Amino acid sequence: MLGMPRKDSPMTSTAFPSDFLWGVATAGHQNEGDNVDSDTWFLENVTPSVFQARSGKATNGWELWESDLDLVAGLGLNAYRFSVEWARIEPREREFTDEALAHYEAVIDGCLARGLAPIVTFNHFTSPHWFAARGAWLDPEAPELFARYCGVGMDRFGDRIALAVTFNEPDLPEFVVELERKTLEAAGRAAGVEKYRAGNVMLREDFGGMRAGMTAGHRAAKAVIKARRPDMRVGLSIAMVDDVAGPGGEATRDRKRAEVYEHWLELAQDDDFVGVQNYERIAYGPDGQLPPEPGASLNGMGTTVEPDSLRGAVEYAYSVAGVPILVSEHGVGTPDDSIRAAFIEPSLDGLARAIADGVPVIGYCHWTLMDNFEWIFGYGPKLGLHSVDPDTFERTAKPSAGVYAELVARFRAGA
Repeated sequence: MLGMPRKDSPMTSTAFPSDFLWGVATAGHQNEGDNVDSDTWFLENVTPSVFQARSGKATNGWELWESDLDLVAGLGLNAYRFSVEWARIEPREREFTDEALAHYEAVIDGCLARGLAPIVTFNHFTSPHWFAARGAWLDPEAPELFARYCGVGMDRFGDRIALAVTFNEPDLPEFVVELERKTLEAAGRAAGVEKYRAGNVMLREDFGGMRAGMTAGHRAAKAVIKARRPDMRVGLSIAMVDDVAGPGGEATRDRKRAEVYEHWLELAQDDDFVGVQNYERIAYGPDGQLPPEPGASLNGMGTTVEPDSLRGAVEYAYSVAGVPILVSEHGVGTPDDSIRAAFIEPSLDGLARAIADGVPVIGYCHWTLMDNFEWIFGYGPKLGLHSVDPDTFERTAKPSAGVYAELVARFRAGA
């Protein structure tokens, strides 16, 4: 059957450590629904908007979290990465809601009851509306505000989480299009402020300031988390293409790495781990990005489906950061689940080779548990191991879910 694990897989039980974290990753705004006090919700509802759809109820994960945890546990996994939403915990400045804190505490306890290590992301792109109205990461007080929120979360549930991720993909390159500028201008008018800013809709002229703010925010948050739990492993997760050089493409590849990744990988040198989030490989020639080979299978980004990209990204990240790697996201955007099902095992083969070659990898989280709201692209992209009915929110396992579960069972059993 297409996509089923090969019995003669080159992966061995000794490739992955016995304490390896096998998980899936999700994000609050993309799954929970009704995140009405967030900057992203506000941007979805201004005119014009770069968002192709509104998140609405998303996958109704706020209400269905218990059955979603059952899905994760049912795959035989031992870890679950999810985000806590700052906009829910602090919907108005200095007003922290017990309802949201109790909800996330229950999710964490639900993970532990099912044998799942909770990997908690404190900022997965979205922030409170009030924070964006202050200029977000351009605000000089932003690091202190973020650290205060992280401290409140740690006080409530920090004694029970396994890993803390401060930021999700702070290195995401700025996508400068006129509609994004118009979106932020419309948001500023609607909010009655001069600069309305969000972490995942960024203008070129703001990029340096936003990066500086998030860098300081990471350091401040890490200090607060460590003050409460010195043993907590803290890091951030970086979006990483596996950039490779064809003939004459070395300079372009190296410039891309320097501009997009190196700042964050060097920052991570002082962390306990760095998260790698990989979805594609891009090859460069002397004139820039090379096109896919004729007839190649393409992902939703229009690049070749390349399972070995995970190995390349992980090895490069470790060569710069020099700290353990968490594969915090990895997957493939495609409506054809047979591609996804066939993609997982060779990707893990490559990861096993990286480990065998000396890269310390502590875990792997597949993106994502179910099809969800994919930011400015709405509900079009499909990356989930489960499909979701948009009306009933019923989750249905795809063949890829079974493939991933069988692979994990093999390696957790040491077969």
